[in-house]
Amino acid sequence: MTKVKICGLMEPPHVQAAVEAGVDAVGFVFAPSRRRVAIEQAKELARLVPDHVIKIGVFVNAEREEMEQAFLEVPLDYIQYHGDETVEFMEFVALPSIKVLSVRDVEDVKRAKAVQTEYVLFDTPGTEFRGGSGEAFDWSLLNGDLPRDRMILAGGLNAQNVKEAIRQVRPFMVDVSSGVEIDRRKDEALIREFIRAVKEEESGDGN
Repeated sequence: MTKVKICGLMEPPHVQAAVEAGVDAVGFVFAPSRRRVAIEQAKELARLVPDHVIKIGVFVNAEREEMEQAFLEVPLDYIQYHGDETVEFMEFVALPSIKVLSVRDVEDVKRAKAVQTEYVLFDTPGTEFRGGSGEAFDWSLLNGDLPRDRMILAGGLNAQNVKEAIRQVRPFMVDVSSGVEIDRRKDEALIREFIRAVKEEESGDGN
């Protein structure tokens, strides 16, 4: 059963819409981004998230102390590394984590074999900031021998293409941010539509 993550949440109504629609994970961005939130803001949003929904903090080349503070205070379930963090650094931090790999070609995909985090997130290279560009990459690059139970798929997903993405890739989780936004702001109807599309595909009602 493919799980759903809504990332870059900043406002209570959008968190509530995601939770009510059956989201499996929410993401708070602590890295430089137009979706960036402070720890105090994330704490308030996290109060709206039930225990069964995973809370993920997105960081880019952050200091260990900042990530530990957010992990404990929000609190978070996973750290998402979206920068140039090394295997050694992630082992040093020693928190449950997700490593993001930007996919341009098959060589980028092969890097997943060296990653020891709990999950690996495949995304399109960023443009203005680290993170997705709102465009999808070539999903066929993920057709190799990859651990599907550790794979999170991101990059240009929306309610119109996520069913096909799940059919092709069969990831553990799909991750969306700009695909549920209008004019760079989360939209409650789009959040519900995206989650519904994933649930329909998984229940066999995806046609």
